[in-house]
Amino acid sequence: MGNKVLVVEDNPDNMKLVTWILEDEEYAVTGVNCAEDCLTRLESEEFDVVLMDISLPGIDGKEATRRLRAQERFQTLPIIALTAHAIKGEDEEILASGVTDLITKPLDEDVLLERLRKLLN
Repeated sequence: MGNKVLVVEDNPDNMKLVTWILEDEEYAVTGVNCAEDCLTRLESEEFDVVLMDISLPGIDGKEATRRLRAQERFQTLPIIALTAHAIKGEDEEILASGVTDLITKPLDEDVLLERLRKLLN
């Protein structure tokens, strides 16, 4: 298996789609459905990149990213925001939370894979 990817996504259909895309490219995928589980998982396991949904129950993806960036060991961890909130202003707010990159939904498989390759190579 290749790079380890943590996917944070509360929609089961989106989780399946992202997992299939990544596993087809031989990424090692771990999925969690909330930011709280993401933060817990990152305490005990290392990942090469995080794909972070922004609209999550409880803590949203922006707050989870801010919490990660506040810790020195996660300051350079690539975090790609996945969001359907592509309106002007919202994307700037998402980027200001500390994400490395932002991809809008519906997800374009080629865009996702290209951004991952760029970040991980």
